[in-house]
Amino acid sequence: MTRMLFREDAYRREAPAKVRDITPEGGIVLDQSLFYPTGGGQPGDSGWISWDGQRLPIATTVKGEGDAIVLVPAEASALPPKGAHVVHELDWDRRYKHMRVHTALHLLSVAMPFGVTGGQISATHGRLDFDMPDAPEDREEIEETLNTFVDMDARVSESWITQAKLEANPHMIKTMAVRPPKGTGDVRLIRIGNDDEGWIDLQPCGGTHVARTGEIGALRLGKMENKGRMNRRVYLHLDS
Repeated sequence: MTRMLFREDAYRREAPAKVRDITPEGGIVLDQSLFYPTGGGQPGDSGWISWDGQRLPIATTVKGEGDAIVLVPAEASALPPKGAHVVHELDWDRRYKHMRVHTALHLLSVAMPFGVTGGQISATHGRLDFDMPDAPEDREEIEETLNTFVDMDARVSESWITQAKLEANPHMIKTMAVRPPKGTGDVRLIRIGNDDEGWIDLQPCGGTHVARTGEIGALRLGKMENKGRMNRRVYLHLDS
């Protein structure tokens, strides 16, 4: 199992690790990883891995067999040998934008309280697919609500509950097509809101997020597309 350092500290940019394995395709499996693997609509992290004076760019990160996390090199090059001690470094600018967009999409699911059938994150924008018959007509109101949440600078935190508790509270699950992230028999929750004022949102999520909504910056609604009889795709953009 690869230790998920990105869960312990989403703001850590560099960390030592040991090469646990090299996959047949040339992917690098470390004993611990700052790099988030593609999943839940969030792209895999990119960056660099260094050892013995060599530095190899990493194009993306994916899930491997079991609980392994695999770093995918950006070019054909010499790989660190199994057992090597390395340092891996995030492309922080890209990751931080993913964090901002991901938290913003959680806010969008509050401003538009419909079931979510899909989603995707990039470094400039994200989108959610909603289980709803018609596109919303109150674009300005939705955008204003989103930016009010940002201006609140609300705290973003995590907690864990048992699978049994989640099943007893099905209203927490907004994503209709993605299984909630599980740990050792538990499910990770992302909470947006200050404890003394209740919360804005609480839902299962395995991705990386900013610590406060104020870090997201101004948000702008993009196009809304008809993707089926009960499917409306809504884009959300970072303004900077």
